[in-house]
Amino acid sequence: MKLYQLILKDISRRKKRVLYAALGVIIGTMTVVGILTVADSGQSRIVNQLEKYGPNLTITPAISSLDMTLGNLSLGQVTVGETYIPDSRIAEIQDIADKQIREALSNGQIQAILPGIDADSNVATVAPRLYSVTAVNDAQAMVVGIYPAAELKVRTWWKIQSGTYLDKGNEVLLGSTVATVLSLESGDTVRIHGADFLVAGVLEETGSADDTQLFTNLATLQKVSGKVGLVSMIDVRALCNACPVETIAAAINGAVPGVRAVAVKQVAQSELGMLDRINRLMLALGGVTLFIGAFGVANTMMTSVHERRKDIGIMRAVGSSQNQILFAFLEEAVIVGLIGGVFGYLFGSALAYAIGPLIFEGTAIRYVIAFLPLSLGVSVLVAVLAAAYPAYRATRIRVADSFRSL
Repeated sequence: MKLYQLILKDISRRKKRVLYAALGVIIGTMTVVGILTVADSGQSRIVNQLEKYGPNLTITPAISSLDMTLGNLSLGQVTVGETYIPDSRIAEIQDIADKQIREALSNGQIQAILPGIDADSNVATVAPRLYSVTAVNDAQAMVVGIYPAAELKVRTWWKIQSGTYLDKGNEVLLGSTVATVLSLESGDTVRIHGADFLVAGVLEETGSADDTQLFTNLATLQKVSGKVGLVSMIDVRALCNACPVETIAAAINGAVPGVRAVAVKQVAQSELGMLDRINRLMLALGGVTLFIGAFGVANTMMTSVHERRKDIGIMRAVGSSQNQILFAFLEEAVIVGLIGGVFGYLFGSALAYAIGPLIFEGTAIRYVIAFLPLSLGVSVLVAVLAAAYPAYRATRIRVADSFRSL
């Protein structure tokens, strides 16, 4: 009987010990595959939402920090800036965004605007918002003044759960959560800043802050809140493919005083960066688990070498070389690694399917088949490295020593 046949026979005889050796590799691989699968789906969700939905730019009042001193004594930094943006800036921002997009279109920087958009009209949607925290039916709530038509173009995911969309100035649209908390539905009346408003409708749940807010016509909220001519922020959605949003943001920052335009892509990149840091931490945890699993493999292989000293001695006596013995034990490690890789991938994918929607609400977890060869490769590598020293020890067993132990 050849040595590799002895190895396979020994594996079949010692199933529990082999599975114990593979268990650590399975857990480590499962952790790594699960994290990578969830991260892949989460990143895809963020990128897809950026490409398909929402504003490209967010414009807020400019804020700066000044160093305050008294003589030679530094008093630290004081943050100064405007709380609101004059709504006269809306037209300026619209003109700048349209101009930048048309220039990019004419010089070939972008290929096309979105379907259904007339290039001769506005090629960007500007949606201002005014925020006002006030009592609504004796409860504190956030009321948001909007341009109803523009808001729908920016937040294309909005859907009406009941009632209708905003039509008249004295109407409000409720987020799903605030409607439940305040026990309101379409047709009810609410009192905001001393004025009565009719609930036009309720939005479907969005999973965002919109669920907790009430929306009404911008001009109406400006009037009843005493903020005529002011807005809190402005969202801009460029209606083109591969829009030069950074260029638009730079143009707005350079031409419109008192505002700060930020590309949403930059915010998303920050979120992706944070996600990447969390992934690295979790992958490090998976690496530690694999390292612990490697000890299990090494311990099992060392025990196997000790128990098979006489078998190894017999094979050496009949002519087996040290390399043949070495490779035979490494073959066992490869089998352990393959077991760990296959089951680690399957369990890791199942783990991602279970916890992914809890981390990224509403995200469909994709099984990434490309992670299977990665899983197999990592598991086999860990198992082989862990078995290298025990396999080397097996090659150093002398025939005389093995027979002396009989």
